[in-house]
Amino acid sequence: MTSKPIFGLRRRVGVAGAVTALVTATLAGIAQQPVTATPGPVATHAVAVTAAERQAVLAYWTPQRIAALKTPSAQVPPVAKPDGAPWTRADAVSRTVGRLFFTDHGEDASCTATVLESANRSTVVTAAHCVNNTDLIGEDNQWSANVLFVPGYTDGRAPYGRFVGRLSVVASTWLLNDQIESLYDSYDQAFVVLHPNDDGRRVQDAVGAAQRIGYDVPGAQMVHQFGYPRASSDEAREGLPEYTGERLAYCAGRAVEQQATEDWPEPPGQWGTACVMGGGSSGGPRFAHFDRHTGLGTVVGDNSHGYQPGKRYLVGPQFSTAITRPLFQRAQHS
Repeated sequence: MTSKPIFGLRRRVGVAGAVTALVTATLAGIAQQPVTATPGPVATHAVAVTAAERQAVLAYWTPQRIAALKTPSAQVPPVAKPDGAPWTRADAVSRTVGRLFFTDHGEDASCTATVLESANRSTVVTAAHCVNNTDLIGEDNQWSANVLFVPGYTDGRAPYGRFVGRLSVVASTWLLNDQIESLYDSYDQAFVVLHPNDDGRRVQDAVGAAQRIGYDVPGAQMVHQFGYPRASSDEAREGLPEYTGERLAYCAGRAVEQQATEDWPEPPGQWGTACVMGGGSSGGPRFAHFDRHTGLGTVVGDNSHGYQPGKRYLVGPQFSTAITRPLFQRAQHS
């Protein structure tokens, strides 16, 4: 993403301050937020409903506008390391993971999203800050506009067509996000329901595959994380083809849980492996039980933000029955 710090890294306050500020933010948010949380745990936003609105989104994302989001590439060979490498296999993950384009507070940006097995065959999972966010000082909450998903995106190509976002789904609590309190990180997960492509095919049918979603899966295990990063935290790899936003990258290793400190409070359940993928990989899937031969696995979380206790980790919420399931149920039956 371009309009926010990489992965929405937020300024932290002490634990006591976080609790007090959360209560204050909640009360202030209810009174002042331009976007109002819907009753219950789920908030939805109709992005593009009519045929005219869908066509307007398709017209908006011209090849020139998409190319403007590309980070300049370096003429050097890709470096294959477990903490960030190009994914070159022609398998299910290369079809189900794609680039998610959107406009955030008037600025074009991109994240990553994944096609899930769903009742409507039209649902992808991403990060909440890719579909709804505040400005950099935690004010002016807005839903993202011009939402467009391109599965299998590579070097500007859309091999399975382009899918306009119809409905965005987040937790109501996420609408109170203030860019400061880490307690909101547990809610940085979202689903987008898509229109069919120009051929009238739903996304799951067009790509011929879909990934499973898992709830309450233990976090401490081997994982694979994917994304379309436009930057790298490793300066030596800046500008490699897989860090321009144009190609799919991945990290693989044992996941660790982000630990809270007084200066950096963090809710439990933020997991990820060592990874140098930067902005643009937000919303990408964290797979457990991933089969490198088929490219299929169980999506147990999404990329949300960086964590650097020494080396850098890319972490995000572990999907749960309490938070994630109501969101997915609302999305897949919409």
